[in-house]
Amino acid sequence: MPEKFAGLFNGSVATEVEPESDVAIFVVNPSAGIDEATISMWRAFEEFQTPRLVLVTVLDGMELDFEDAVMVGNRVFDSLVTPYLVLHGDSGTPIGTISLKDFSTKDYSTNPPTPGTADSELQEMVADFREEYLDHMVEMEDGAFAAGILFPALPVNLANGLGLDLVENYLASLPSSS
Repeated sequence: MPEKFAGLFNGSVATEVEPESDVAIFVVNPSAGIDEATISMWRAFEEFQTPRLVLVTVLDGMELDFEDAVMVGNRVFDSLVTPYLVLHGDSGTPIGTISLKDFSTKDYSTNPPTPGTADSELQEMVADFREEYLDHMVEMEDGAFAAGILFPALPVNLANGLGLDLVENYLASLPSSS
């Protein structure tokens, strides 16, 4: 679905590196893995210090999930940072996100999505992930993503819009969007 994602963010699908690119977005399906051509594109964008985002498709009924895709991305790309984790509904459907920065949540099963704050039980469940995220962010300054040295991995689901606003927020932080 690269064309669909490119269209959502006013981008294009590239088969080779365009040095003048403002950002490179890599869409990863956890069940499909990451092929050699995609890894090569990542490395080629690295030469230009192009900001890069990894979007992980989180869909119903997938055997592998967001965390699995991030682990693979850490091995074949660079160290990825996960500012958000996926929240699942009672049926296992991905319905929301939790910010590891401030424990804010967003429920995408409602229209419009409902913001909230994680209860103490959920905060406890994600505490280790949050600590890892905050430790990583201590080394980063504002603008690290735009500088091409911080690589966020974000969960997305086109069916309910999960994470699309998060992607837009990162894109809006680029100098070219000002």
